Amino acid sequence: MTLAEQFSAYSRWRGETIEAVLRLRNWLNRNDVGDAQSDQRLQYLIERLRADKLTIAFVAEFSRGKSELINAIFFSAHGGRILPSSAGRTTMCPTELQWTPDAKPELRLLPIDTRVRTEPVSELKLLEECWTVEPLETDSAPKLQSALARVGEVTRVAEEEAIRLGFKIDPNGEDGLKPAADGTVEVPKWRHAVIQFPHPLLEQGLVVLDTPGLNAIGAEPELTLSLLPNAHAVLFILAADTGVTLSDMTVWRDYVNAGTREKGRLVVLNKIDGMWDGLRDDASIEAEIEHQVSSVAETLEIDPSAIFPVSAQKGLVARVNGDQALLDKSRLLALERALSEDLLPAKQEIVRDNTLTETRDLLTQTEVMLQARLDSVKEQLRELTGLHGKNRGVVEYMMYKIRVEKDEFEQGLKKYYAVRSVFTGLSNKLLSHVGMDTLRTETRKTRDAMLESRFSLGLRDATKDYFARMRDNLTKAETDISEIYRMLDIMYKRFSVEHGLKLAAPERYTTRRCETELTRLESICNSQFNSTFKLMTTEKHVLMKKFFETVAVQVRRIFETANQEVEQWLRAVMAPLEIQVREYQLQLKRRLESVRRIHQATDTLENRVEELKQTEESTATLIDELTELREGIRSALEEAVTADKGERRLAVVA
Repeated sequence: MTLAEQFSAYSRWRGETIEAVLRLRNWLNRNDVGDAQSDQRLQYLIERLRADKLTIAFVAEFSRGKSELINAIFFSAHGGRILPSSAGRTTMCPTELQWTPDAKPELRLLPIDTRVRTEPVSELKLLEECWTVEPLETDSAPKLQSALARVGEVTRVAEEEAIRLGFKIDPNGEDGLKPAADGTVEVPKWRHAVIQFPHPLLEQGLVVLDTPGLNAIGAEPELTLSLLPNAHAVLFILAADTGVTLSDMTVWRDYVNAGTREKGRLVVLNKIDGMWDGLRDDASIEAEIEHQVSSVAETLEIDPSAIFPVSAQKGLVARVNGDQALLDKSRLLALERALSEDLLPAKQEIVRDNTLTETRDLLTQTEVMLQARLDSVKEQLRELTGLHGKNRGVVEYMMYKIRVEKDEFEQGLKKYYAVRSVFTGLSNKLLSHVGMDTLRTETRKTRDAMLESRFSLGLRDATKDYFARMRDNLTKAETDISEIYRMLDIMYKRFSVEHGLKLAAPERYTTRRCETELTRLESICNSQFNSTFKLMTTEKHVLMKKFFETVAVQVRRIFETANQEVEQWLRAVMAPLEIQVREYQLQLKRRLESVRRIHQATDTLENRVEELKQTEESTATLIDELTELREGIRSALEEAVTADKGERRLAVVA
């Protein structure tokens, strides 16, 4: 099964998961057993599933065959090359191939001079006026190829302008761009490209990221800070005839192997067809390929099983011409199998776990509430059935007992409201530690410290203090979370014991993932901005500009995510208690009202008993329906992704 077939199966699985969650949401609303918070959580989950993307990044030095490999894996069904692929530099800027709903086929190009602006590419994507847009004629292969060739365009600028745009200049061309005799420097014409292309895989949520060579990668830090770390798979492409060159090693060390990524990181040894010289037998060729794989594995310090020798060019030709023998010889299928087995199951597991967590909480919460309602109805039936033939005094005593129970519960509510008040205060305190106001304050302090530093070396202390303060805010947030959790845990247990509410321990949230991401950013910042060489050779205002355009922007995203997750956790952690308190109050009110009506007119007893029996039956039916919805969601989530829907088998979820 090809990667394309596997991804199509994954998309079907995701669609069925969305349908299962939608059924739950509609059922909750239709039967009036949900609330605004539950509805909001499910809507947020559905939107996340619909917007789910799978990003595969291709990283290499120039002329390693990245674009040809993309063509071979994803676009051979088009009958030719979609991305330009020829000798030399064909991709001069990071290029995303994607398709979004309601989009038009077009090529969007961001001019290189936007590098002088403070906004990162992610924010410039929202500013239409910054982009050059060219419609794509998808029914004409030559016109399509001509249009997409623009991602390889270059322009010449003065050396001073190249420096202003953030490019490194080296007279020898070894560690930067080499100026020409006239003092000009060749730089990419475009900073970023987005290709909106209506390809079946792109329509299902695949995003392909084609990166330029080393010099351009180094000039666009957002690749290192955001695009590559957020990719679900990174393919590092080498040429079989050269192995790992010095520049290849720099790319591997600084951009591919810089983080903790292990899953989804594959090395492709491309152009093995160069060894098919027709003068050696297959065994000799195989031995040479294996020797090159071992050499690369030793140099990169990785397992040889993570290296895949292929011929992208022959694989593309084989698929276009329907030549199975050549396709097998190109070894492209082995690489696709590795992506399928490593990438998609890992992605599916993440989506499955997130969906299970969100729906499990709501299902359990609703089930507990319905069971409490059913138990209350049964209790009322026992009470009222016991009143048959009893005198007025017994009915009055029953009213007295319910009033006492109601008074005791209202006393408990005073504690609940007190805790709720403390909870609100702690919540505000927690949100202040991960809020945007705090972030802006810390960023302003860092900017002031940088401006006041007399030497570039002073920037190192400013950035170090910045990360220390941001980490301290996350530590304080973690302390607040622990305090909130302990307080609610006590309240949950108290209401369970004193009033019989069925409340499990509240869920716990942690900022650990945010702390890990902050540590990763600090490591990148130290290597790219705070090295002694950078500090000694780069002007202070240039380093400041880069820091606030890249690192500070990524820190803001971390805190924006933390803020959203904390807000959602605070809403979710109080919801079970609030729902059960409301339900218990409602059932007490109904019990008291029933006995009061019977006290006033004894002929209403039979009618009320009949009403309660109908309520008991309808509530039991709702519990059964909820169980079916739970099984429907579990069944959708547990299905293994396979190409043939008829051959699906349930995977066991631990």
